[in-house]
Amino acid sequence: MGIFGRLGTLLKANINDVISKAEDPEKILNQLILDMKDQLIEAKKQVAVAIADEKRLKKQLDNELHMAREWEKKAMMAVRAGRDDLAKEALRRKGEHDQLASEFQGQWEAQKAAADKLRESLRQLNNKIEEAKRKKNLLIARKKRAEAQQKIQATMSGLSDTSAFDAFDRMSEKIEQMEAEAEASAELADDFAGNSLDNQFADLEAESGADSELDALKAKMGMLDSKPAQQFEFEEQKQTKQQTVSAGGRGTWDSDDF
Repeated sequence: MGIFGRLGTLLKANINDVISKAEDPEKILNQLILDMKDQLIEAKKQVAVAIADEKRLKKQLDNELHMAREWEKKAMMAVRAGRDDLAKEALRRKGEHDQLASEFQGQWEAQKAAADKLRESLRQLNNKIEEAKRKKNLLIARKKRAEAQQKIQATMSGLSDTSAFDAFDRMSEKIEQMEAEAEASAELADDFAGNSLDNQFADLEAESGADSELDALKAKMGMLDSKPAQQFEFEEQKQTKQQTVSAGGRGTWDSDDF
């Protein structure tokens, strides 16, 4: 192969490659359907012409048969009238029309067979076009599904980079830090607002309640010393009497007060 032959092959290969890359399956399929529809229109025209020729031949056949019958009637009329010469002429004309009718009969039958064949071909072509339409829709759906899968795959490939997930982790840690700082700020605000004192009293009440429960348990077990309780009761009665004397302005002191 010469250099020009190789160059021509290279150019053809490059051109075919460019065309292949530029081809859009959906557009190509739509164009093919349009071309098929154009072919169907042309086929319908050809079938229409063939049917018209068949009908024309049938009319000519019928006309020749009709003329043959008319000349036969005239021949019979001439025989009845005793005019054999006219009868012979009428029969000769009848023969001519019979001959033409025979020829038209053959042409009409051939044309009818051709028209019927064209009709069948037209039906087959129409069925193929309808099938092509259904296949086109199916192929386009497959093409779109393949494109969607490619896009998903490309997206997943992009997500395979851990930098995006690392960024999410950093943002999560940052938000957790912000939440912790917000909670600390709220606690400080409660302390300065006086809520700390309330919390201390609440803790004290809880502790006192726990001590009472512990004393009750010890008393139930016989482990609690009753002397401090009696002393506390004596001190409480003494304090009550003093308050009574002070309220009356005067009073006598009872030795029991001491």
